Amino acid sequence: MTDLLTQSEGLHCASLDRRNFLRTGLGGALFLGTVSLTAGLSGCATAPAGRLGAVESRMDARYRFQFLTTDDIELFEALLPAILGSALPEQASARRMAIASTVERIDAGIHKFGPANQKELRQLFDLLNFGLTRATIARVWPAWRNVTTEQADAFLQRWRTSRIGLLNNGYIALTKISNVAFYGHQENWQLSGYPGPPEWAVQALPQFRNI
Repeated sequence: MTDLLTQSEGLHCASLDRRNFLRTGLGGALFLGTVSLTAGLSGCATAPAGRLGAVESRMDARYRFQFLTTDDIELFEALLPAILGSALPEQASARRMAIASTVERIDAGIHKFGPANQKELRQLFDLLNFGLTRATIARVWPAWRNVTTEQADAFLQRWRTSRIGLLNNGYIALTKISNVAFYGHQENWQLSGYPGPPEWAVQALPQFRNI
């Protein structure tokens, strides 16, 4: 449950880190920066969640969040069922555990990114967590903890098909991070048809082993 990204996943994240997720341009960067500042001044959570289970009923709280805030955790708890769909277990407790472990791996992956991408993602998450912009730009009215899978899916589809580059790139960032964290985990390789690294690579490159 508390396994971090495998080293191979870390290499994947490192390759993502060499380019900006959002490609905001000057106008988009200024807009996101303003939203992020306003969100912070309004009292939105800005500090990493620390030792907090990604699911309230989870007993194991050994993992310490290093980037995601409590608001970010609720955001991904709402989005992951829409992003991952039938790949998540149907059984309720197994489903909660799969979501919780994926949220932890998202946090661990982002923590390995460079400052530029971390800044962009913080601004994106602040836009989605700040009530005013969540309602007006994401068109999600309830807080993320109260959002249904259908509402989350509708939000994702709006941003996926948006003609506004910032929103379209925001969709790509959210889904890319989520898919890497979920399908990049060894236990989920078979869900994407990936058989795992060949044995010779495992022996030659120990970073393919779980930490």
